[in-house]
Amino acid sequence: MGLFKSKDERRVEREMKIRGGMRAIEKSIRQQERFADDFIKNAQNARKIGDEGQYQFIRGALKKTAAVKKMLERQLLSIKNAMLIQQQAAASQQFAESMALMSQEIGRVFGEMDLTKTQAQWEKAVAQAGSMEERMGLFLDSMEQSAIAGATPTAREELVTDDEIDRMINADVLASEKTELGKLDELESEISKELGTRQKD
Repeated sequence: MGLFKSKDERRVEREMKIRGGMRAIEKSIRQQERFADDFIKNAQNARKIGDEGQYQFIRGALKKTAAVKKMLERQLLSIKNAMLIQQQAAASQQFAESMALMSQEIGRVFGEMDLTKTQAQWEKAVAQAGSMEERMGLFLDSMEQSAIAGATPTAREELVTDDEIDRMINADVLASEKTELGKLDELESEISKELGTRQKD
């Protein structure tokens, strides 16, 4: 299963082992402190009872315990310093990896920036635009010609002459004028009635 672990999983495992080692050392230091306390009490008792041999033996054991404790403390300090250095190195590695990725990305962007291809595409687009303008001009000319052709009287349209069209228009105008005159006559008659009524009063 270890072969299939990710980089982060292996890093977490290493950190757990290191922290487990630190806890074991801290536990050993506390144990040496308890040993030292016991040896000190025993040494005091040996002196009290005047047992010089026991006193010297306990003194030697206490000296060894103090040396072991100091060695463990130095080991713990070394691990803590190593962890700080490792964290600094990890930060530097992260910076270096980020810079490497940025460099690759910048290189990729510049590599994809094909100005020659862009220029060719631009020239093609301009040429197509010019061609489209010409086609549009021809299309509009064709439309105008069709409109002019459509405005030319056909044989069927000639069945109705221009004079007839003029008479139709004039007749419509005359009818409109008659309607207006009729309205004026009605208005005058109402005014006359109103005035006659007032004169009687």
